[in-house]
Amino acid sequence: MISVVLLGAGNVATHLYKAFRNSETVVVKQWFNRHLKPIQTYKNEVEITNELSQLKEADVYVLAVSDDAVSDLSSELPFENRLVVHTSGSVGIYDLDKKHRRGVFYPLQTFSKNADVDFKTVPICIEVIDKTDLKVLKSLSTAVGSKSHKVNSDQRQSLHLAAVFVNNFTNQLYRVAHEITESQGAEFDILKPLILETAKKVQDLSPYMAQTGPAKRNDKRTIKKHMKQLENEQHKAIYELLTSSIQKTHGRKKL
Repeated sequence: MISVVLLGAGNVATHLYKAFRNSETVVVKQWFNRHLKPIQTYKNEVEITNELSQLKEADVYVLAVSDDAVSDLSSELPFENRLVVHTSGSVGIYDLDKKHRRGVFYPLQTFSKNADVDFKTVPICIEVIDKTDLKVLKSLSTAVGSKSHKVNSDQRQSLHLAAVFVNNFTNQLYRVAHEITESQGAEFDILKPLILETAKKVQDLSPYMAQTGPAKRNDKRTIKKHMKQLENEQHKAIYELLTSSIQKTHGRKKL
């Protein structure tokens, strides 16, 4: 049995709590947050606290807090030489206070509080300084049903940067597409099978091989027509930038 103290109350913390609680080999001994209100709902399931001085001893302390809070919170923890990990993709492992055994337990997924997440589909990137702590974090990952990946800081931060492109930026493109369809009264839902097929395709093909569309074909006529259709200057700039990027990738001449 792995004992955990969870710190934080955001989207990642909430989903981790649920995953830990549903595991037969993890016990959440405490849930800490500076303000109790966000975790008050769970007070009948787990001991909650807003006092660092009251933290219990556990195998792992999971700091699922904002990137900016990791360093200060780890420094404030009233103990030393215990395994303390953060869940960030971009924060360095050395941002954790050196009085601790330091690690990273980074679930590479998008989390929204009201959307269920199956941790069997969530890769967990693990990083440690002391190799003896690797086994604990691997076991914690297995306990929630996730596959773990041992990475170094540079690899993890590159994965986080890439995740911004495939998730955050892609979602913004969905938003642009939603505005375009709305402007003509067309249903955005009609695009959803295409969204799913695009995501499915890169499971078997490289993104390079999966690329299609007017930019790859260098279909100047269609590209010009699309540019004329776009009324929003920001949308035009995005279209031009991505078209140029695709053309450069696939050796097509720019307009």
